[in-house]
Amino acid sequence: MHPYRSHHCAELRKEDVGSEVRLSGWVHRKRDHGGILFIDLRDHYGITQVLCEPEFEDFAAVDAVRAESCIRVEGKVVARAEDQVNENLPTGAIEVRITKFEVLSAAGDLPLPVFQEPDYPEDIRMRHRYLDLRRETMHKNIVLRSNVVRELRRGMEDAGFTEYQTPILTASSPEGARDFLVPSRLHPGKFFALPQAPQIFKQLIMVSGFDRYFQIAPCFRDEDARADRSAGEFYQLDVEMSFVEQHEVWDTTGPVVARAFELHAGERKVDPYESWAKIPYADSMLRYGTDKPDLRVPLQMQVVTEHFKGSGFKIFASMAEDPEKQIRAIPAPGGGSRAFCDRMNSWAQKQGLPGMGYIMFDDGDGKGPLAKNIGAERTHAIRDQLGLSAGDAAFFLAGKVEEFERVAGLARVEIAQSLAEQGKIMPDGTPIFDEARFAFCWIVDFPMYEWDEERKKVEFGHNPFSMPQGGLAALEKAETAEQILQLKANQYDLVCNGYEMASGAIRNHKPEVMYAAFAKAGYGAEVVEREFGGMLNAFKYGAPPHGGIAYGVDRIVMLLADQENIREVTMFPLTQNAEDLLLGAPSEASPEQLKDVHIKVVKPIEEAS
Repeated sequence: MHPYRSHHCAELRKEDVGSEVRLSGWVHRKRDHGGILFIDLRDHYGITQVLCEPEFEDFAAVDAVRAESCIRVEGKVVARAEDQVNENLPTGAIEVRITKFEVLSAAGDLPLPVFQEPDYPEDIRMRHRYLDLRRETMHKNIVLRSNVVRELRRGMEDAGFTEYQTPILTASSPEGARDFLVPSRLHPGKFFALPQAPQIFKQLIMVSGFDRYFQIAPCFRDEDARADRSAGEFYQLDVEMSFVEQHEVWDTTGPVVARAFELHAGERKVDPYESWAKIPYADSMLRYGTDKPDLRVPLQMQVVTEHFKGSGFKIFASMAEDPEKQIRAIPAPGGGSRAFCDRMNSWAQKQGLPGMGYIMFDDGDGKGPLAKNIGAERTHAIRDQLGLSAGDAAFFLAGKVEEFERVAGLARVEIAQSLAEQGKIMPDGTPIFDEARFAFCWIVDFPMYEWDEERKKVEFGHNPFSMPQGGLAALEKAETAEQILQLKANQYDLVCNGYEMASGAIRNHKPEVMYAAFAKAGYGAEVVEREFGGMLNAFKYGAPPHGGIAYGVDRIVMLLADQENIREVTMFPLTQNAEDLLLGAPSEASPEQLKDVHIKVVKPIEEAS
């Protein structure tokens, strides 16, 4: 028999009754039932119940063992009584009566409990992550992550892709976030950077003649953490393809991701790949208030500015005459009660708005102050435009779009979730908020450029490596700032349930187009050659048309695990403050280490004092 186990702790079944077995694992919990001790023994695979009777020679040692101690037991498999079978455990029909017992490693007082998984402060959980990871939920999340990565890798290989590794030590690249810098010992005063993404390298792989690349790639960005974004590092399914248009990137990689969701979604519905909508960026912002729409909510905003021109509601009437302002309405089927409207108005105030105007509809005229001020004809016109009827409501936000659009997008989801809690549904009988669904869409036609209000200049809106729609001809035709801001990029995002899952583009592979694209943002040829000389030079030797995408592995797993924080699906994450409390990083370097890399640390004045 193996020195530690003949079976793992999820393996034994009723047909094993009578067998002599050896098990090793952790004491998940211990119970005393009338002098008989029961231990739930846990390992990576599951739990087996073992029992110890008072006549056992090492009964005192079993009685003294603490939770989370690592033990080895030998014993005989016995059947549980019919009324004691645990249907929730694969091993619930049996238990093991101990004949030998040994503590392999004793546990001291626990800084956080494993059994029952109560909420604990992040700093304690991260400082003792090895205990935190023993919790059933965390353990399942990390195994899920591994299974998802395996499925993504299998799917990409089946689609004809080959995995290649790109460098970790590279040059600094202005891609939007701060780089992590690594000082060079051999080159005093110079630094490597950890890659924010393998962007340049994967494009160079295409120039090198490798047709279909993928990589489960580590990426490093010195940016603040959010619930859906790790501090410091993350992983992505990185993809690049030669001789493709954007729909081929979607149709090749999208089904791989859809399959990964289908395999791990449990009882939740996954939108089939063929149904994934393609929504232009401008439409998404208008209808959903965001470029990351949650399509589990079918409600769509509409512009209703014209209905308020010359109306008796003076605030909206004046805004309706201002070309820089807009009035939008959010339909709320089933929301036509004063209590609900007051609730949503209060919610808007908590978001920093003065409130939200509203109209409640019944069989006659609309109700509420806004309806009284604009009159029955305008109220009916709004109701007809939004497709509402008796018992419904509409909420209104107005002003400069950039000042209310974000909150409007949040309000759309908040309205739907609140109505769903009340049991409301859409007029056609479909859910107003389908929580048990993974709803996907492609966001397309992103602006190539945006206006930087602080610097009063045109700047790249997203990725400077994207091919502008229309190519060089479109760039040359756009002369004024207004015309430049109308240019679209061959760029796309994949969104699921309000989260950006992926971002990609058809790349700008022509030097002349690259020079022209940067020139529109005010960057001369010398800047392009200095910052992107390696890639630019490669494009001068026969670069194929190419495009790609990168899917966020962490976010995919976060959604599948039904978690709201990405740290819950990362084995050893940094804290919200970008610290590793387990190993004590970041830490100060010794004088010898600093001397080796020619670095002198100058602390901020307030810290030094």
